Amino acid sequence: MSQLSTQSTAEDDIVLLTVPADGGYLGVLRTATAGLAARLHFALDEIEDLRIAVDEACAMLLAITRRDAELECRFSVTDTDLTVEVTAPTVSGARLPAESSFAWKVLTALTTAASATATGDRATIRLLTRRATTD
Repeated sequence: MSQLSTQSTAEDDIVLLTVPADGGYLGVLRTATAGLAARLHFALDEIEDLRIAVDEACAMLLAITRRDAELECRFSVTDTDLTVEVTAPTVSGARLPAESSFAWKVLTALTTAASATATGDRATIRLLTRRATTD
């Protein structure tokens, strides 16, 4: 079952979305990503790049996630930035791909910044995309 909640702060909006850790639900995260990026008036190519990056990040996590797990996706929206953090519980001893891997090259090429943390039995991938300025 998917869960969606929104929290507003003085500085940004937070959207939390939880879906089963199953590839069949990644479309929900891609659609939410595109909708929030459109809200920030990202260009169409920026929106598509971010959708691809979220898909890649989720695929990286699904490869090391426990079978009965859920993906927790936190979207932080500011006037110019969209930050997406995807977190999942991992199997014992699991590791994310190395930062020199093709998957990480994709993430860093498609976003302003990408990072990951793994602590205990959870891993998080964080993607920051800043809207291109039009001068």
